[in-house]
Amino acid sequence: MAEEKAFTELFQDQIRDLYSAEKQIVQALPKMAKKATNPQLRAGFTKHLEETRGHVARLEQIAEELDFSPRGKKCVGAEGLIEEGKEAMEEFEGDTLDAALIGAAQKVEHYEIAGYGTAKAHADLLGFTKAARLLQQTLDEEGRTDKKLSQLAESIVNVEAMQEA
Repeated sequence: MAEEKAFTELFQDQIRDLYSAEKQIVQALPKMAKKATNPQLRAGFTKHLEETRGHVARLEQIAEELDFSPRGKKCVGAEGLIEEGKEAMEEFEGDTLDAALIGAAQKVEHYEIAGYGTAKAHADLLGFTKAARLLQQTLDEEGRTDKKLSQLAESIVNVEAMQEA
C-alpha cells in the first residue's frame, strides 16, 4: 500500500510539473505570436494559446477531482526551453526568426508530449480513468500542434528562411 501511495504522489508531482509548464507557456505564447512574421505562424501561436488555457483547466480539473493542489512546483524543464526561445527572439529576425520560433515551440511540444504520455500511463495504472481521458485529450492536441508546426516549417518557413540567408 505504501508503494501505491508513493506512486500516487509521483502522479500528483507530474500534474504539478505539467501545470507549471502550461502556465509558463501561457505567458510565452503571446510574445512568440507578436514576434512571428509569418501570418500562419502567428495565427497558430494564438490558437495554441487558447488550447493551452484549456490544458491548464484540464489539469485543474484533475487536481480538483483527486483532491490535491496543482500549484507549488516550478517546471525547470519548460523554463529552460522557453528561455532558449527568448534567446532566439533576440538573436534572429524575419523568416529566420520564424524558423527559430518553430524549433523552439517544437522542443516545448515534445517535452509536453513526453510529460503527458507519462502522466497518462500512470493515471491508467492508478485507475484514474477520468484523469487519463483528460490527459489523452491534451496529448492528442499537443501532437496535432507539433505536426502543424512541422508542416508549416517544411512547406513555407524554412524555405523562406533559406532564401533570406
